[in-house]
Amino acid sequence: MPELPEVETIVRKLSSRIIGLQVAAVVVNWERSIARPSAQEFAEQLVGRTVSAVSRRGKYIVITLAPEKYLLVHLRMTGRLIFVPAAEQPQLLATDRHTHVICTFTTHDTLYFHDTRKFGRLSLVDDPAQVTFALGVEPLGAAFTPVLLGAILGKRHRLLKPALLDQTLIAGLGNIYTDEALWLARIHPLRASNSLTPDEVQALHSAIIEVLTCALGNHGTTLRDYRDPDGQAGANESCLQVYGREGQFCNRCGKPIERIIIAQRSSHICAHCQVLRR
Repeated sequence: MPELPEVETIVRKLSSRIIGLQVAAVVVNWERSIARPSAQEFAEQLVGRTVSAVSRRGKYIVITLAPEKYLLVHLRMTGRLIFVPAAEQPQLLATDRHTHVICTFTTHDTLYFHDTRKFGRLSLVDDPAQVTFALGVEPLGAAFTPVLLGAILGKRHRLLKPALLDQTLIAGLGNIYTDEALWLARIHPLRASNSLTPDEVQALHSAIIEVLTCALGNHGTTLRDYRDPDGQAGANESCLQVYGREGQFCNRCGKPIERIIIAQRSSHICAHCQVLRR
């Protein structure tokens, strides 16, 4: 699933492609891709509107339209937004059974929503908060401070990894960057969220920002499905220290990376660097 760096990369690429474009036609091939309103209303209400901004909230892509409406896209596991200029229209993409929504602009440029596993969802709403109201703090925003992180974790007696993945607490973190941040901060994911010392909270705060910033600079991490709107893969995989490196040696201590299961999710750790203190 695309996480904050991947979604932000998509937002930045789309911003340079679709701002100022007016929607001419919308085709919905699979109605369940549309979370709200109905597929017919979605298509009818999009036509004639002009893209005025593209932004991100958590893992949501937020496309601002004029007259005022907001198109929110959550890519989930395998969703992709593919921008194709008018001169390069590929017939195969238009007829692909995994292309669920096609948005054509008056310039004949086209934005395709392609989703192999059909988990992604699009919503057209009057206010983004109708969809994003429950999301927590943005980890690259000014409000995300060590004090706030300490308060978020200290108020809850939960396993640390699931707490960090909870989108109602911190918006945008997923499996990849949570594992990477915990390794960088030398903290075991099975620690209780309220057991961290102030120094550990500070280290985790710095690690979260560092791994997200690094990944964003590399345009995200492509392990399988993720591509940006131009079809380009992210380059951050070579920077991963633990995620997906089960059995390989830790670059810090030389011990093997392990994969464990926490709350039915895979987690990658170096047990030598990330000692579990009960």
